[in-house]
Amino acid sequence: MPQESEHRKQLNLSNLAPAQPREDRKRVGRGLGSGKGRYSGRGIKGQKSRSGSHKMRAGFEGGQTSIYMRLGKLRGATSADAMPIGPFRTYTQPVNVRDLDRFDAGDEVTPESLVEKRLIKNTRTDVKLLGVGDVTKKLTVRVHAISASAREKIEGAGGTVELLREPKAPKRRRHKAKPAPAAEAPEAAADEQPEAAAEDQPAVAETEETEESEGAEE
Repeated sequence: MPQESEHRKQLNLSNLAPAQPREDRKRVGRGLGSGKGRYSGRGIKGQKSRSGSHKMRAGFEGGQTSIYMRLGKLRGATSADAMPIGPFRTYTQPVNVRDLDRFDAGDEVTPESLVEKRLIKNTRTDVKLLGVGDVTKKLTVRVHAISASAREKIEGAGGTVELLREPKAPKRRRHKAKPAPAAEAPEAAADEQPEAAAEDQPAVAETEETEESEGAEE
């Protein structure tokens, strides 16, 4: 019985208390005598003093260009923070050669075996082998992409490398034909002038002959 009375005493509503102390809600807009001043703690005018809850998105700077837009961006399809973000970006899961120590000599390194060794999470994303670290075991590596240093280390240890996807050939840029230099233009004009002068000379000679013949007839 005494245990029951103590239990009932603990469950009494007068003895209940929150686990953590609670602070009273700020009651604003209750006049000058409320202790919150003339503007009720909201300041003088502005965006935050208006009625309703003011919500601003992350990075909003009052209308001026946000800092994440003012800073430079990295470009390219393979960069982790490249812009613009679109459906044509490529992703790969990096695995270093030092992580291949979990395999035994003669094993095959494939995306499925990397998942079993918990080096990658799934096989939905292509795997690229990088050359950080060293490898001393003879392994058969089958991945989607591999760096030059990683290939050198794998083959140097007696292993082989097979790509599950052939790398794309780089696109060649078409170069526009360069315009003729400006220095050749005056020379061309100089070459044209003697021809024009030669064409004019016969006309002058013909006029002189006609004048002499007319004088003789008189």
